[in-house]
Amino acid sequence: MRSRYDEDEALRAVERWGPEHGEALALRTYTARLLGADPDLVLHGGGNTSVKGLKADDTGMHREALFVKGSGWDLATIEPRGHVAVDLARLLPLRALDRLSDEAMVNAHRTRLFDATDPSPSVETLLHAFLPHRYIDHSHPDALLAISNLPDGPARLREAFGEDVIYVDYVMPGFALARAAADAFEANEAAIGMVLVGHGLFSWGDTARDSYETHIDLVSRAERYLDTHAPQPVVLAGEQLDAVDLLPRIRRVLGGHWLFDWRSDPGLLAALAHPSLGQFVVSGPLTPDHVLRTKTRPWLVDPTLSDAELALSLERYRDGYRAYFEAHRGDRDLVMLDPDPRVIAVRGMGVMGVGRTTRDAGIAADIASHTFRVKHRAAALGPYVGLPDADLFDMEYWSLEQAKLGKRTPPALDGQVALITGGAGAIGVGVARELLSAGAHVLLVDLDATALDRAAAHLASPRLRTAVADVTSLESVQDAFDEALRRFGGVDIVVLSAGIAVSAPLEDTTPEDFDRVVAVNLGGTHRCLAVAARLLRLQGLGGHIVLVSSKNVLGPGAEFGAYSASKAGAHQLCKVAALELAPYGVRVNLVAPDAVFAEGPVPSGLWQAIGPSRAAAKGVDTDALPAHYRARNLLGATVTGADVGRAVRFFVTNQTPTTGATLPVDGGIAGAFPR
Repeated sequence: MRSRYDEDEALRAVERWGPEHGEALALRTYTARLLGADPDLVLHGGGNTSVKGLKADDTGMHREALFVKGSGWDLATIEPRGHVAVDLARLLPLRALDRLSDEAMVNAHRTRLFDATDPSPSVETLLHAFLPHRYIDHSHPDALLAISNLPDGPARLREAFGEDVIYVDYVMPGFALARAAADAFEANEAAIGMVLVGHGLFSWGDTARDSYETHIDLVSRAERYLDTHAPQPVVLAGEQLDAVDLLPRIRRVLGGHWLFDWRSDPGLLAALAHPSLGQFVVSGPLTPDHVLRTKTRPWLVDPTLSDAELALSLERYRDGYRAYFEAHRGDRDLVMLDPDPRVIAVRGMGVMGVGRTTRDAGIAADIASHTFRVKHRAAALGPYVGLPDADLFDMEYWSLEQAKLGKRTPPALDGQVALITGGAGAIGVGVARELLSAGAHVLLVDLDATALDRAAAHLASPRLRTAVADVTSLESVQDAFDEALRRFGGVDIVVLSAGIAVSAPLEDTTPEDFDRVVAVNLGGTHRCLAVAARLLRLQGLGGHIVLVSSKNVLGPGAEFGAYSASKAGAHQLCKVAALELAPYGVRVNLVAPDAVFAEGPVPSGLWQAIGPSRAAAKGVDTDALPAHYRARNLLGATVTGADVGRAVRFFVTNQTPTTGATLPVDGGIAGAFPR
């Protein structure tokens, strides 16, 4: 591992943050980010860093302060304010105590903050305080963990690091660990770093650069040791199975709306093909705090199992978790967390992170990928031995660590995935925004890649993905649904909004134009319904299909025959789908808007194409067309994509027990009243 410290970048960090926060904290932020940017050192909020300096109190008096990473901050993106200031002079006397409960420790942290509105300091705050060094860096290096969690790990660590490093056996994080680390350092003050078995590596220095580069040097020693004693495993290309057929079945047996993040590459597949895979699965996470994201072990799945066998395998996993809980809860008044897996491992296919959000699933997948690779590498040295289940349980049910996961009130569409065709247009964007605001994850599908990019930039949501597809091609539609499976793990809501039109009298509408409109509006609806129905039935979780129909189905307009006929056919197909899919808990409904010209800055491609001809048919100027449509409805309303989105949201959030219904979104067109 090479140092990424750059004097010019460090200077820019001081120029950026120094004027407000001071040079020391600016450089602390810079090197903390260097650590956080390397996934071989830190994953998803792990690790912590600090610097000691001076801080003015309310009276203007400068006091000794410990600036330590605050809870909720990620080293990869931390800002200067992410290192919260704690009164160091009032922390140090705690070193003399024999014991301090977790609750008392947290209270000590919070009552010694300079700013009571700051987030809670790291649970390792006292460890940083009790060590005398100005800068301290802590990470969880993969190379170190590959060595330390072996049966003879301590002896091998000494081979790798020599006497330059202090070794502290596993102790639960908190006051006891802080005291143990301080005692160990005082017995060897010449050491340049410290290995906390089961936790990771600490380094220190008088400058930010010294502490960081010492850290990198120590990690490099571990890497060189592994290169000598356990070279990188040879990775052979082999058959890689596609997860798209397995994911809906897994989602079905899990029940509920779980999201998946599927990872697969040759190195990971090699780890999953190792003869010791069973031992990899049961030997626990690399560091105890990972248990919060991954549970103690993954669910190992055989993709050849039948649905009944898959359900039985999952129940055995759940029973194992329940037994783990009962074995370790003791007389504590604890409520068991759900027993479902957060990582699924499939030989020949990869690993799947599981979560209620794509972020949670992605974190689990990242950690699991690193875990299998590290264990694969360590297997050349001996069997990987994780912490005992009792220690993992204490971490999983430790209130201080549980707080890292936060409390959240799930939104209406929590964990649900929506696929929207015609997603780059005004209606598609309006629907997407409403579903995103309700907590859904969305795959926008459209034929126009450039328009999709614009729509995605406009919506700017981390829960949004895009896919190019042609709804007139069954293969292309299937590819779009498969992409939703690969990105999210399933589909719960399908919104059919793709549509085109021509405007001409019947006698002037060419067969080619008529067939083209029918192919998209009617044929595309049939293809999407067929693929969606198959997937929704396979998942067994119910779901929703909503067709963006048209006011023209009930109130057709002159010189609009191809569009009106194709939409009427699609409308009828969805009524049939409502009949066929109701036994599977799938609701099929329709919204019937009048003309939608734009959604904010996103124009309607359909109306850009046919606006001039429709204006001519109605005897108005093109620029006056929106006003013409607004004036003809009873409410004098301008219909927007957001209006359509709210109608879709009404159906897919189960506000009423409704299927096969049509909801007009037209401001009131008397000639199109349903009857």
